Parts: sequence; structure tokens; C-alpha cells
Amino acid sequence: MPDARVSASGSSFYLAMRLMPPEQRQAMFEIYSFCRAVDDIADNGGPREAHLIQLQRWRHDVDAIYAGAGPPRLHALAEAIRAFNLRREDFLAVIDGMEMDVIAPIRAPDWATLDLYCDRVASAVGRLCVRVFGMADAQGVALAHHLGRALQLTNILRDIDEDAAVGRLYLPQEALRAAGIASSEPLDAIANPAIDQACAPVVARARRHFVESDAIIAESPRRVVRTARIMSAAYRSILEHLVARGWLPPRAPVKRRRAQLIWIVLCHGIL
Repeated sequence: MPDARVSASGSSFYLAMRLMPPEQRQAMFEIYSFCRAVDDIADNGGPREAHLIQLQRWRHDVDAIYAGAGPPRLHALAEAIRAFNLRREDFLAVIDGMEMDVIAPIRAPDWATLDLYCDRVASAVGRLCVRVFGMADAQGVALAHHLGRALQLTNILRDIDEDAAVGRLYLPQEALRAAGIASSEPLDAIANPAIDQACAPVVARARRHFVESDAIIAESPRRVVRTARIMSAAYRSILEHLVARGWLPPRAPVKRRRAQLIWIVLCHGIL
């Protein structure tokens, strides 16, 4: 797999990971590297069948690790799985989520399908991470449920132009129709003057998930949820900047500068 430190460097994820003890940090980088590898399959252009075959190979590799016969290139991932009792089902859920993007471009899914997608590509990753954090099962699963969805919905709102350029539209059909947007053609939908109204319920749902996840974080030992607290603060800042900017075109990109990320880490990870 690619070096997670290289691909993550400069992100809020990377800065948060640097604060973890070495064994936990290495496990988190292995999880990130796995997610990066399968995400790249879903995002790369080319024949759909070839991508499905690559994802199936990852399923076989994950099964092999749990059978005690993982490939040598995944030795470090296998070590992390053993050290933190990571669940096979969560790795497979991430692959299933990426497969949803490969089978056909996602365009205006209903809320239920969007929630399933968020669970697979984000909350499943969270369920892996909270085991590394050392959280109790019930509390950790709840945090992964809410924070994973909050982060993924923020990503969807941030990346509507980038996604539309490759034929994807993750805004739910119910929100589009309520805003009077009949087209599910990505470029047409995001150019509609009512796009702000279509994004509003997605913002509201993301905010609710942030509130729920922050409540769980507040009740947990500070050292255990330090990384989650940093990620929540970083992404909530992005969400509120998106809201302040609005979604009417032309949309200027909203990104956190490195100095701002460092400040968030200092406020929520150290102080």
C-alpha cells in the first residue's frame, strides 16, 4: 500500500495522528492507507469491470488476513488488526461503499441510500478508528455513527463541483425536489439558482450529527477522544465556512490553511 504519511501529510488527519502513541499512530496510518487504496480504485477512471475486480481482490486480501494468511505487503495492517481487534466487517463495509461509486455514478440518491453510503465510506472507518482509540464498544460505535456521517456530509457539501465534474451528485433527491430542482444531471442541478435550498437540509443533518458526536466526545476521557475532537472541530469549521459562502455559483473553494489546522490541534488536542 502507499505510504500513509505521504498521502495524509498536511491534513487535519495527519496532524491529529501525530499526537497519538506510536502503536496507535501506526495502526491509524494503516487504516488510512487501506482506505486511500480502495478509494483510489473508485475514483480512478477506466473500465468499471477492472475496478470491480480490484475491489474483489481487496475483499480476498482482507479475508486472507483474518484467516491468518494475509499477503506480505499487508503485514503491518494485519499487525494493527491483531493489536486492536479490528473487525473484518468494517473493512468489507468500506469496500462495499467504494463499490457503490464504481457500479454507477451516484446521482441524487434518496436519503436512505445516502445514509447507507455514509455509513460504509465514513462511519465504518470510524468504527475501526474508535477501537484504536480504546473506546468502549457502545460509546465508540455511537461516535463513529454520528461523527462519520457529519464528516461525510461536510465532504459532500464541500465537493459538489468536483463530484459533478465526474458525473456524481450526492445531494439527496428529496432535498432537490423540495427545492424545485427536477434535474438529477449533476452539472445542471448544481447550477440551479435554488441549489442553496437543496443544500440546507444536508447542512441541518450534518449539524445534528456534529451535536450528537460532540456530546459523546464531551462524556469521554479527553486523551481517548483527542483525535475525534480535532477532526470534529476541523470539519465543523469547514461546514460553517461553506454555509457563510453559500452554494450559488461561482463557488470559491473552502479549505483550511495549515496554520488554522495547527491552531485547531493546539486548542483541541493539547491545551
